[in-house]
Amino acid sequence: MGTVFSFDVRHPPTRVVRAALGEAVAWLHHVDRVFSTYRPDSAVSRIADGSMNVADAPAEVGRVLEMCERAETASRECFSARAGKRLDPSGLVKGWAVEQAYGILRAAGAPNGLVNGGGDIRLGGEPAPGRPWRVAIADPCHPGRPLTTVEGRDFAVATSGGAERGPHILDPRTGRPAHRLLAATVTGPDLTWADCWATAAVVQGPGAHAWIRSRPGYELLTVALDGQARRSAGFPLATGRG
Repeated sequence: MGTVFSFDVRHPPTRVVRAALGEAVAWLHHVDRVFSTYRPDSAVSRIADGSMNVADAPAEVGRVLEMCERAETASRECFSARAGKRLDPSGLVKGWAVEQAYGILRAAGAPNGLVNGGGDIRLGGEPAPGRPWRVAIADPCHPGRPLTTVEGRDFAVATSGGAERGPHILDPRTGRPAHRLLAATVTGPDLTWADCWATAAVVQGPGAHAWIRSRPGYELLTVALDGQARRSAGFPLATGRG
C-alpha cells in the first residue's frame, strides 16, 4: 500500500498473542495484494483497467466500494474513490485495514496495543495500567516538531495533508489538488472513518469544522494555510503527564 505498518502490543508474547499478530500481518499483506494501486495484478488495478469486474473480485472489494460510496455521500462529495477519475479506494482502505488488524488482536485477548499504518493509528486499551495512550501530531509548518499531543484509551487518529507528500489529495469535485488547509487530523472510535473524514476535511477547508459536527464521536484539528491551528470542542488534547 505504499507505506509502513507497525505494531505495539502491550501483552506477554504468549502463543495466542503471537498467532494473532501473525494473522494481523498476513491480513495486511492480503489487503495489499487485493487493493494496492502500486500492483498491476491487484484486484483494484485490474478493475480500474477493465480486466476484472467487481463481481469477480474478492468479496471485500465490494464491501469497501460500498463504504466509499457512503463516505462520498456523508462528506458532501469531498471524499471519493475516483477523485482522480481512476478507481483508487486507498483513502479508505488503509484505515479500514488497520482497524481490522487491530480487531484481530483484540479478539485474541490482546486489546492493549496499537497498529500504525503510515502515521494513521488505531489504539486500544492502555500502554500501562492507569495510563492513556499519547500521540504527537506533527506540525506541518515545522517538520520534525510536534504541533500538539492527543491522548485516550480506545480511539483512532488520522492525519491528512500535503506537508510530507506534497499536494497529493485531489478535490473530487474539480479533479485538482486540494489547497485550502495544510493539514487535518481527525480522532474518533474507528480508523476507517477517521481516515476518510481527515481526507474530506482537507478538501472542505475551514468549513470542515461545521461539517464534523454531523459525524458523532469524531473530532477535528486543522492547520490553515497561515499556520493557525483550530480544533473542535471535544478534540482530545493531552492534559498533564501521561
